[in-house]
Amino acid sequence: MSAVPYLAASTPLRLASAGSSAAIPVLALQEVHSVAVGGGLVAASLAPSILAAPIAGALLDRSRHPTRLMVLSGVVTALAFALTALLGVVPTPLVAVGLVVAGAVTPFFMGGMSSFVTDAVPGSPERAFGADALSYNIGSVAGPALVAAVLVVPDAGRVALVVLAGAAVVGTVACALLRLPAHPTNPDRAGVVREIVQGSRFLATHRPIAVVTASGALSQVGQGALPIAAIGIALAATHHVGDAAWIVTGFAVGALVGSLAVTAWPIRRIPAPVVMGAAFAATGALALAAAAGAPFPVVIGLVGLSGVATGPGVAAMLLLRTRNSPRALRSQVFTVAAGLRATGAAVGAGLAGLLPAGHAGLLLALIGACWIVSAGIMAAYPRRAIPVA
Repeated sequence: MSAVPYLAASTPLRLASAGSSAAIPVLALQEVHSVAVGGGLVAASLAPSILAAPIAGALLDRSRHPTRLMVLSGVVTALAFALTALLGVVPTPLVAVGLVVAGAVTPFFMGGMSSFVTDAVPGSPERAFGADALSYNIGSVAGPALVAAVLVVPDAGRVALVVLAGAAVVGTVACALLRLPAHPTNPDRAGVVREIVQGSRFLATHRPIAVVTASGALSQVGQGALPIAAIGIALAATHHVGDAAWIVTGFAVGALVGSLAVTAWPIRRIPAPVVMGAAFAATGALALAAAAGAPFPVVIGLVGLSGVATGPGVAAMLLLRTRNSPRALRSQVFTVAAGLRATGAAVGAGLAGLLPAGHAGLLLALIGACWIVSAGIMAAYPRRAIPVA
C-alpha cells in the first residue's frame, strides 16, 4: 500500500483537531468575550482522551476491522465541531459536552491510527513514522492556517469551525476507503479489562516506554498553551486577535518542514533517544528566545524555527514507541501515549487561560521551559535498552 491513502485518511482528521485548538479560543473571545472560556473548551476537547485511550487501544488491538472504529470517531468529531460553531447560540455547557464526547473518540485516529502505520506504509520503520509525523505536522499547519485564512470574513469564528467540521468529514470518507490490517489475534487473549490492566502496567513499569511517554506528554503542556499565549502576544503587538493564528501557524509550518526533512532523509546514525531529546531541547531554547520581547515578525520566525526541531523529535518518539511495545499491546501503547499528550495539551490550555492578561511573554517562556524539561527526561532512557518489537 502507498503512503498516499494513509495520509489522505489521517491528515484531514488531524487537521480538524489541530485547527480547533486555534479556532475555539478565537470563537469564545468573539462570542462570549472570554479567553478563559476558550481555554476551558479546548481543555474539554482534549482531556477526555486519556480516560478513553486504554479502551480505544484495547478495542483496536482486538478488532478485525479497526478502520470502522476510526470512521466512527471521525463522524463524532465532525458533529461536535459543527455544534461548537453554534457557541453563543446554544448554551456553552452543551458545546462543552459535545467537545468532551469528541475528545473521547480522538484516540482512534490519533495514536490508534499511528499503531498501524508500519503495516500501511511500505519501506523502513523510520520512513513510515516519518510519514506519520508528516501527517501530524501537515494537519498542525493546515488547521491553524485555515483558521487564519477565514478570520478575515464576517462571523469568522463560526465559519472556521464549520470548515474544520468539513475537514473531518473528508478524512472520515477517506478513512472508510482505507483497509488497515487487523493486529494478529491470540486465542489465549485476556478479557478487555485484564488487557487494559496489562497495558497500563507495561506503560508504567517498562522503563524505556515510560520515559518516552513522560517526555512526550510534558512537551504537550507547552504546546497546548501556545494558542492562548499567541492571543496575548497578538493583542499586545497588533491589537488584532486574528493575528494569533499566524504564530500558531508559524510553529506548525516549522514542524512541517522538519517532518518533511526527516521523511526524505531518515536519521539512522544518531540513536533515536538522542534525536528526541536534542529536538525537544532546541524547541524549548527557541521558544525562550521568542519570549525575550522581540518584534512580532521575529516572534513568528523564532516560534517557526522551534517547530522545525519537532519534526525529527516526533518521528523519533513514534519509532521508540514501536520498538518498545509488544505487538499485542501496540495500539494500547500508542493510544494511551497519545491520550497523555492530549491531556498535557489540555492542561496547558486550561492553565494558560487562567493567567492574567499581559503575561503572554512569561507564558511563552514557560512553554519553552516545558520543552526543555521534557528533553531532560530523555536522559533517563536506558542506554542499552533492548527493543521489545
